[in-house]
Amino acid sequence: MSEGGVEVAWHDAPWPRAFFTAVQFLTRLPVPGGETRDLSTFPEDIKRGLQFFPVIGAGVGVLTALALLIFDFLLPLPVAIIAALAVEARLTGAFHEDAVADFCDAFGGGWTREDVLRILKDSRIGSYGAMGLVLAVALRAGGLIALGDVWHAAAVLVIAGMAGRLVILAVMAVVPPVPARDGLAKDVGQVADWGTFWRGMMWCAPLVLFALVYDVFGMVLAGLAIAVFVMWYRGYLLRRLDGVTGDCLGFSAYAGMILTTLALARDR
Repeated sequence: MSEGGVEVAWHDAPWPRAFFTAVQFLTRLPVPGGETRDLSTFPEDIKRGLQFFPVIGAGVGVLTALALLIFDFLLPLPVAIIAALAVEARLTGAFHEDAVADFCDAFGGGWTREDVLRILKDSRIGSYGAMGLVLAVALRAGGLIALGDVWHAAAVLVIAGMAGRLVILAVMAVVPPVPARDGLAKDVGQVADWGTFWRGMMWCAPLVLFALVYDVFGMVLAGLAIAVFVMWYRGYLLRRLDGVTGDCLGFSAYAGMILTTLALARDR
């Protein structure tokens, strides 16, 4: 491929570059040209790449599910699930887990808007963050264990991985970025609308259909729970911060994964 007479690698074309930028942002997976990528194009690339978040989340779920199936040959199911979640954290650089800890520290320990924003910037983890992270991971692990079967757990890892990243797009669509603050929410918040959400859904259409066939009532329940969460979350963030930050988006993704997992694990 050439651009203005200069040879351009296929993965440096705008849309492939946007996809691989989103992969780099959400995971620690190597991508074509990743080490030499021009960071000056990041804001535009990540704006285009938002729609790929759900399919990338599903991909992380697939890799985590494969790890679970391997561990299941060697370990009891509960231990295999915990080991698989550790692999997932390694794949993503504990990206969303870190956001959960920061969110719980900030909103648990911050009384004013300024306190919350200050704590969100602090890389240290406090008691609220530690407890929130432990409980969040425990809820996911508990839901997967409650499924009682490794194949069910593998399927839910993939479905929840997609759903969690769809929640990011939904929150972006209804909550503006925090004013005068740098970060992902500020860079892309103004272009993430419901159109972005539905494009993200379309990229995952086969998985959405599979999820409905797998457990239509569970998916309806998950959708309702997520809708209630997003409406509540919008009001909470606007009241506390006047907007959303990157850590708040990461927390919402993990909340979406938890809600989807628990909805699909009911009465198992």
